[in-house]
Amino acid sequence: MKNSLMLTITSLLLLLLLTFHLADDIRRGFEPGGLSNLVVMVLISVVWLCGALLLSERRSGHIIMLLGGLLAMFVPYVHMRGKGVGLASRLAGTSGHFFFVWTLLAIGVIGLFSVILSARGLWSLPWRRPRSAPSSRLPSASSVAQSGPLG
Repeated sequence: MKNSLMLTITSLLLLLLLTFHLADDIRRGFEPGGLSNLVVMVLISVVWLCGALLLSERRSGHIIMLLGGLLAMFVPYVHMRGKGVGLASRLAGTSGHFFFVWTLLAIGVIGLFSVILSARGLWSLPWRRPRSAPSSRLPSASSVAQSGPLG
């Protein structure tokens, strides 16, 4: 499978899981769920979608998806600090605990995979765009070779 296609798929899956996770965070009271969360999440999601769908073959798209993968890898770290999400946490015994923990693990794994794919994609892209040849009145080397040096 092509690297850019895998990166697009993982970025879209990651965005879906992160929206599920944020909704669960709001439902459980970890996040306030106000207008600021809505605006920030919508802006991040739109930029991420543009990077994944509109700019997937460009350097800027790879950078956006790399930053999204790094952001996603940070989410499990934030939840695992302190008491974590195991039996000692306040989540123990609540409904949906399995789904919450599973999305954390999936976000971490897919986030790291997305970072790896983004880095590979950035590495394989050409460093500079080829310059277009300026139009000039001088004949090209191939036309000189075909017609001879005297014309």
